[in-house]
Amino acid sequence: MTKPPPRILSIAGSDSSGGAGIQADIKTIAMLGGYAMTAITTVTAQNTVGVQAIAPMSGEVVAQQIASCIEDIGVDAIKIGMLHDADIITHVADALTGVKAPIVLDPVMIATSGAALIDPQAIAIMRERLFPLATLVTPNLPELAHLLERNLTDSSQMAQAAEELAHMTGAAVLAKGGHTNDARIIDILYQPGEDARAVQFDHHRIDTPHTHGTGCTLSAAIATLLGHGQPLEHAVRLGRNFVRAAIENAPGFGAGNGPLGHHAVRKL
Repeated sequence: MTKPPPRILSIAGSDSSGGAGIQADIKTIAMLGGYAMTAITTVTAQNTVGVQAIAPMSGEVVAQQIASCIEDIGVDAIKIGMLHDADIITHVADALTGVKAPIVLDPVMIATSGAALIDPQAIAIMRERLFPLATLVTPNLPELAHLLERNLTDSSQMAQAAEELAHMTGAAVLAKGGHTNDARIIDILYQPGEDARAVQFDHHRIDTPHTHGTGCTLSAAIATLLGHGQPLEHAVRLGRNFVRAAIENAPGFGAGNGPLGHHAVRKL
């Protein structure tokens, strides 16, 4: 009998242009052999040049979407992306309390275009309610700096901040270094606990404007791989490989930061 695919729930916003958010997550989950379910937190009108409109759902509706999926289909891993406001964050935390599945939290705060995607007052609630539920948190450099309320510019500072955030929350932290000035992309995974350790991943920079949805894609890929039963470090390694291949196969759509080529990536 064929083994069923892992059931992956994405809790995130909708990107009308298909490059990020729920749409990128569904593509990623499907390409990596998972069964995608969604709880849409926010509807956005956006494209490769910016975000034109944002309409959040009520927290109650988001929570009901989560319950509808988990209570009937079940879940093997969860990815959390754009949450927008305190009402949504609170309801998501309540809905996930007690759920026995790995949770990958991508603390989406700022779009690639620079547009704010979350109410600043909600960040403290996210840190208090959701971080303790997470298996892995995946901030980029600006998000990590915002969470720790300090300026971060290089990979050394990023590594120290990742360790600090991990010990504060109890979750593993994958600090993404695409915004540093390093010649290569350096990401650092810090896992707290008795055998606490940091693992560094790096690869050459790809000269392309087509990076819309990289963070969404990476977190969804890691969640899917965890749902397959991969250990965290290996899931991060394979997830990064998936994102790199998707960037290299970007279709070149749009006048700004274009979408990735999820369609061209085969299961790793």
